[in-house]
Amino acid sequence: MNTGFSPLRLVFGNHSPSMRIALISTALTIVCLIWIYPFLWMVSTSLKSNMEMFANPSLLPQEFAWDNYRRAWVEANMGRYFFNTLIVTAGSVILVTASTAMLGYVLGRYNFPGRTAFFVGFVATVFIPQGFTIIPVFELLSMMGLSANLFGLTLATSGHAMVVFVVLFAGYFSQLPKELEEAARVEGVSFFKIFWYVMLPLARPMVVTVVIMQVLHAWNDFLLPLVVTLANPAIRTLSVGIYAFKGEQSIDWTGMSAAATISIVPVVILFVLLQRYFINGLAGAIKG
Repeated sequence: MNTGFSPLRLVFGNHSPSMRIALISTALTIVCLIWIYPFLWMVSTSLKSNMEMFANPSLLPQEFAWDNYRRAWVEANMGRYFFNTLIVTAGSVILVTASTAMLGYVLGRYNFPGRTAFFVGFVATVFIPQGFTIIPVFELLSMMGLSANLFGLTLATSGHAMVVFVVLFAGYFSQLPKELEEAARVEGVSFFKIFWYVMLPLARPMVVTVVIMQVLHAWNDFLLPLVVTLANPAIRTLSVGIYAFKGEQSIDWTGMSAAATISIVPVVILFVLLQRYFINGLAGAIKG
């Protein structure tokens, strides 16, 4: 007879398996509702007028104010900011995925003098707060003449999330069979072709994981785009554009909610479509 300690038995008692599953499902449903309530409130507020938002606490609007989305997209210039965010996100995803995959491959598959010291020093930079690096990054962009354009913002955005992705790629590549590389070398395949045609396709779940995480990082980043776009408001991203709904005397809550909904929906759709690869990639990196 199994007399070991069970956390589920401690929480839910000695119920039958079917009853235990029902209790767990109910508890998880309540937690999920609490978790997604802010998102539901945001969508609900985006469909109300400013007066109804304060008068009607219900999530269901009395009248759907679709004009809030028109105001956010056209009058608040969110359409331009959406395009800017798309350019910055796509560019940073390409740069970050390519560079971190190559560096992670070398660190995960090869031993060379100073590898451990380099890896430790590289990982240590994770603990440096973003606020400490913004001024040096901005000064560097200014010296290169890139402080007021989308290319400079893309480069700056690409540099903030690389460390974690390199560690993930290194962990994933380290658990792949060495026989794959040895067989390719016997056939005379070069180093870069082994990486590109043999190892990288096997790391597809990890690539998708990094793509999703970098999209979330670049799409939602606020502090760095705020500093970089001060000199040129035309290159603002969505996160900075949403902040513009906050005035000195009042806040346009309905317009801000509509803009935030426009900003969030694309990344939610992306995650839903690619969540299987995301989970597999993280599992492979942790296993490695």
